[in-house]
Amino acid sequence: MKKRGKILLLSFYFPPDLGAGSFRSQALVEALMKQMPTGYALEVISTAPNRYAQYDSAAPEIETFDQGRLTVRRVDLPSHQSGMLDQSRAFLAYAWQVARLTRGQHYDLVIATSSRLMTGVLGRFVAGRASARLYLDIRDIFVENLPFLLPRGTQRLGIGFFSALERWAVRYAAKVNLVSPGFRGYFEQRFPDQVFTWHTNGVDPLFADGALQDAEHPQPATADVENAPGSAASRLRVLYAGNIGQCQGIDRILPTLAKRLENRVDFLLIGDGGRREALEAALSAEGVSNVEIRAPIARDQLIEQYRQADVLFLHLNDMFCFSRVIPSKLFEYAAMGKPIWAGVRAFPAEFCQAHINNTAVFEPCDAESALAAFETLAMALQPRQAFVERFHRDRIMREMADDALALIR
Repeated sequence: MKKRGKILLLSFYFPPDLGAGSFRSQALVEALMKQMPTGYALEVISTAPNRYAQYDSAAPEIETFDQGRLTVRRVDLPSHQSGMLDQSRAFLAYAWQVARLTRGQHYDLVIATSSRLMTGVLGRFVAGRASARLYLDIRDIFVENLPFLLPRGTQRLGIGFFSALERWAVRYAAKVNLVSPGFRGYFEQRFPDQVFTWHTNGVDPLFADGALQDAEHPQPATADVENAPGSAASRLRVLYAGNIGQCQGIDRILPTLAKRLENRVDFLLIGDGGRREALEAALSAEGVSNVEIRAPIARDQLIEQYRQADVLFLHLNDMFCFSRVIPSKLFEYAAMGKPIWAGVRAFPAEFCQAHINNTAVFEPCDAESALAAFETLAMALQPRQAFVERFHRDRIMREMADDALALIR
């Protein structure tokens, strides 16, 4: 008789919602479905699209695929903004629904992909209650972020509390994946007996295919056309696409850069987040007129915006915790072959220098460093096909799915 088993994936974000976590989870689901043992079914519990208030994309509460082998459940959340208190309320609503939906259910394997620790903790709770194996996919070091998130008087208590939750989850897990090799020092020191793997975000197939298409049918960059002999215009278009929150610190760097480059550069930002109002206020205070901010858009539209840009901009805030991460945005930027202007330090800066040509790295929140780096960029399309092949998300997710499924084979 064939064994019947069940796998649960917990991911706070899932398509059609936007964001790196959403697309990563989708790719993992696709890989799991191709490699699951016969007789197994996969259940995904996520949330209804909620990452950006300005991006409205309805999705069914329950979907089933492949004759019931895959079930996707999306729970509704209360209306919330990007602040930590609102996000905490939203997560508590998600956790309550997950606890309700999984009560009395049998699972052989629980996979929890977690950017802010708590989805991992929720996975630990569900796996422990069901006596299931646990595979954790950790995309951030939440405890290191707390000094920047908590009021000064609560930091000691908060760090102690969340460190205990981190230990509770990680020590139970049968295997832990870390999204960045930069996390090695933090986790191996604290959990020397744990089994770790390293599967990064990688290049999404949409951008990988776009890169191949651009390499086969190259088009002149905006800068090439505008700077051609006889052209009246010579302005460059710099694009940032992504979250505008505390982690990115765009409001701490862009107003000065835009003002200093107002005669040469137009900045386009596509995104939203908790620091958008602060950014708009800073731009107004500086009298900046060469920055446009647009609402988030779907990826198939975003890739066209990348193609029209001359330079792709990236920035992480001046916080120690960001010295270990590889921003997911780097992978899709790199696939496009455009010059990359990146405010990162330590491990992500080393990653850029080792793997991504025509990238100008500067110290976060340092306008002078950014301006000097900008002048080193070659304003030309330089395909990075070797990078795309090495870090293709489909390949990475196949390996990650194999690691997870090895726990039940």
